[in-house]
Amino acid sequence: MPRGRYSLHDTHDHAPLGEEHFHCAPGPSGWRYVAQRTSPSGEHTGSVDLTLDELGRPLRLELHAASWRVRGGAMEGVTWVRTDPSGEHATEGNTQAHAFTGTSPAFLIALSRMLRLEPGTGPVRVRLVAFTDPVLAPRTLDQSWALLGSTAHTTDSGPLTVDEYQVSELDTGEQHTVHIAGDVVLAAPGIELEELETPPSSFG
Repeated sequence: MPRGRYSLHDTHDHAPLGEEHFHCAPGPSGWRYVAQRTSPSGEHTGSVDLTLDELGRPLRLELHAASWRVRGGAMEGVTWVRTDPSGEHATEGNTQAHAFTGTSPAFLIALSRMLRLEPGTGPVRVRLVAFTDPVLAPRTLDQSWALLGSTAHTTDSGPLTVDEYQVSELDTGEQHTVHIAGDVVLAAPGIELEELETPPSSFG
């Protein structure tokens, strides 16, 4: 069960946004990721709880941030309920998208698991619902993902395979790379792995 800490940064000016303290593991249904988020000063700012099925689809998602809450899952595309800080109002949403995304590294791992890309097969287009910080407002966007290659590294705990993805934002044309080993993001825009107590799990 990998357990560790990511630091989060603004992708434009690199200002620190806080940290995400996580643990994750494969399970009977697929994979689960649980994290607590803190501000740069150490105050609790929210949480992430994502469960995938064996095909990488979001079985259950629960996000908390700034007293807002989102619960969602894969149902006729993706469906979610967003609740305001007072708890008096809730809005439902549904769209024909493949999955959810946001600033948590969990979403990058989930999408790579769902796509199961092979090197050299070319980019795959996906439609996603992003929940934007700090109020978890939903926004639909399109990306393309391509697996550029996989590299095996020798470590003290055995060989570690690192996958390098190229991700393109189709609305702006921006491109960036994401490095993932098993169920841990090693590096991505705005995300740095600061601590990892145990090696990444393999999806098999």
